[in-house]
Amino acid sequence: MNHIRTLDKIQVIGTNVNALSLKQSATQIIAWAKQNISKTICVANVHMLMEAYWDPSFKQILHSADLVTPDGMPLVWMLKFLGAYSQERVAGMDLLKKLCEEAQQQKVGIFFLGSETKILAKMRQRLESEYPSLDIIGMESLPFRPLTDQEDQKIVERINGTEAGLLFLSLGCPKQEKWIAQHRGRINATMVGLGGVFPVYAGLQKYAPQWIRTLGMEWAYRLYQEPGRLWRRYATTIPPFVWLAARQLITKTVVSRAHLRVSNR
Repeated sequence: MNHIRTLDKIQVIGTNVNALSLKQSATQIIAWAKQNISKTICVANVHMLMEAYWDPSFKQILHSADLVTPDGMPLVWMLKFLGAYSQERVAGMDLLKKLCEEAQQQKVGIFFLGSETKILAKMRQRLESEYPSLDIIGMESLPFRPLTDQEDQKIVERINGTEAGLLFLSLGCPKQEKWIAQHRGRINATMVGLGGVFPVYAGLQKYAPQWIRTLGMEWAYRLYQEPGRLWRRYATTIPPFVWLAARQLITKTVVSRAHLRVSNR
């Protein structure tokens, strides 16, 4: 399968996001995974794009990623405004389910890394119920402290030893994206950062109803569940994102009108 075309990338407040459907994204990821190619997949929302806006080194990580999917509805709306008129949301939860479905059919093994032991156990229980033929090659949590070089190398060797095609990682943004970037070329699997999807899929947190997700209000639903952890993040990322997105769209409109006036002379 050919690599994703450059034309499928659209910049949203300075960061490239792939304007692909859920099906297209999953098809490409599985194609890489079947060949055990070391690829990096980032599932982007407002928080991630603001982290990239503030941190040039993190922006470079996203620019170097093989695929950046539009998780948050604000990103989907921006892609539509910027020309990808049929863009759909490629959310972490939907991507997890679609990839498990495809991996089960195409015999691709999956390794789950990060989160907590109890969450992984509940995930395994649900996965085995919903995808009985899925090859769950391994599940392993990580300590909150930084790993030593020796510990890190042992994890790499364990994952590579399983010959898993997919590695699902849950460490939280931006830690998981940095981890994925650091292990590109070292881990022989396609790596997908899924952040907070693990506890939701495990049933320890509630997933927002469809109508809330469609309205782009999932952040409010999550804030209601975890106000102590999330209020500061949302307060510091949503307002500046709205300002930057509006500025980008206004600039695009002004430039387009200027070009139109020149062409009509």
